[in-house]
Amino acid sequence: MAHRININADMGEGYGHYQIGNDAEILRIVQSVNVACGLHAGDATVMRDVCIKAEANGVSIGAHPGFNDIWGFGRRQIRMSADDLEYLVAYQIAALIGMAAYAGAKVTHVKPHGALNNMAAVDRDYALAIGRAIRTVDPSLYYLALSGSQMETAALELGVPLAREAFIDRLYDDEGNLCSRTNPASVIKDPAVAAERVVRMVLEKEIISINGKKMPTAFDSLCVHGDEPTAIAVASACRDALKAAGVELVTLPEMMKA
Repeated sequence: MAHRININADMGEGYGHYQIGNDAEILRIVQSVNVACGLHAGDATVMRDVCIKAEANGVSIGAHPGFNDIWGFGRRQIRMSADDLEYLVAYQIAALIGMAAYAGAKVTHVKPHGALNNMAAVDRDYALAIGRAIRTVDPSLYYLALSGSQMETAALELGVPLAREAFIDRLYDDEGNLCSRTNPASVIKDPAVAAERVVRMVLEKEIISINGKKMPTAFDSLCVHGDEPTAIAVASACRDALKAAGVELVTLPEMMKA
């Protein structure tokens, strides 16, 4: 059976006159993007521009909602009621749907950002709140959830379409969660290391923890972080290595309909 996979990247994380990441270059490498929705990063103009470029490149578009935390880039944990979180996520999804309309494009998935993603991976109430927001705004949207997390469980419980994610450029702990960014080694910045790992992940369907533990893992999409200075080199190396291994790269909707 032929192998296929989707590669996604977080994008549109500039703000006003400030640019973060090389969105135009990343769009030539990945097949799906997660667009910041204006609270942790991004604004209406940035969102519209990324959607137009993504549509022109045949790249599927997802919402990337986060905490209302521009100063902390959405990487600071915030406690709030599950209801408030649900509405905050719904607000951001709807904002991107509006901007995608300028590109004649449809939003196809939702992936939580940063600290929200990390918290929802282990917090059932947060995971369910995100799922309810998706189901309310557009029940056809895929919940792009960390494989094996509370988000995956929430999507299944709520009947929300599920796509499972793993990470190209992040290390995992022995429980299958992402290592904290407080650990300098948590982000993989060497293109050769990332490329070797990603081919193994796709062909063997497993991830390797920071301590060398092999963990069989089901996933539909692999993420590379677009805001990292090494993003282009890492993403390019991974794309080329996967193609050399005979792996087909497809958009997330194509991956899920296979």
